[in-house]
Amino acid sequence: MRHLHTSAFTSHPISRMTKLSVNLNKVALLRNSRAIGIPSVVRAAELCISAGAHGITVHPRPDERHIRASDVRDLAALLRGHPGIELNVEGNPFPEFMALVADVRPHQVTLVPDAPGAVTSDHGWQLAESASRLAPLIAELASEGSRVSLFMDVDSDEWALAKELGAARVELYTEPYAAAHARGDSSSALAQCIQAATAATSAGLGVNAGHDLNLLNLPDFRRVPNILEVSIGHALIADALERGLPATVRAYLAALQ
Repeated sequence: MRHLHTSAFTSHPISRMTKLSVNLNKVALLRNSRAIGIPSVVRAAELCISAGAHGITVHPRPDERHIRASDVRDLAALLRGHPGIELNVEGNPFPEFMALVADVRPHQVTLVPDAPGAVTSDHGWQLAESASRLAPLIAELASEGSRVSLFMDVDSDEWALAKELGAARVELYTEPYAAAHARGDSSSALAQCIQAATAATSAGLGVNAGHDLNLLNLPDFRRVPNILEVSIGHALIADALERGLPATVRAYLAALQ
């Protein structure tokens, strides 16, 4: 399959070009609770695209408890008819995952160090420990035409190593910021995100972000500079139960501006 191709609060605001990639894992989770094929992951992607989303994210796990390999292939086929809409496939680079992305060749592959049974991603890479494993896999993915992003904690100091290993981008793990924001005490966590994004950019990396971002915490998160893309799933799908999916995508796009 072909390629789809100083103070925290004085920082520059989030780029106007920040893109929204909608994570559809929870649509697949609901679909998998019955054997009748609804809701359709592909239809959900079509609705997101029609509402202005810039990309679709999926995170297939080995047990296929939500997104299945067949979903990834179906979404790749859909997006061949939507030039400019990116497919981002996340996952730990186990052999089955690498075989799937080699077949699909998404625009972006985000490598995440989660265990097979993890409920959700909850930490970033420790690159010094994983460099020998990751370097050839990153090179393989890049040779297949996919942009590689590494899921990273915001307190990491390994941005230069990420670049050295061949990554084009990093994705900042934003759950600590989201949790602090929910407590009403996010200034320190936000400052850490700003510092991480600045350091990653200085190392020559593009910067994405994701995990527990929502309509309440995105306005403050816009202070983080140089964010190219946010991927949002759980909160967006939850909001869609009240607002409808197209209206919710438009609300998240507005929150990014």
